[in-house]
Amino acid sequence: MSVEQPKNKLHGITLEQIVTELVSHFGYEELGQQVAIRCFRENPSIASSLKFLRRTPWAREKVESLYLFMLRERARAARPSG
Repeated sequence: MSVEQPKNKLHGITLEQIVTELVSHFGYEELGQQVAIRCFRENPSIASSLKFLRRTPWAREKVESLYLFMLRERARAARPSG
């Protein structure tokens, strides 16, 4: 049974999608500065990042928070100024 989560902006988005978009947007170097975890700083890869984030709730929360921030910034930049 699927439960609707209209207030959850992350509903339906996989952790892999989140990490992939963050890497695409920031790059590993900047991502490692934004979220100071080793999987983004030393031999980074999507696979190693996912493995770590799935086992480490506090790190996953930081990554999800950065992702939501990135979405807000994109939306703000896309709005016409006037």
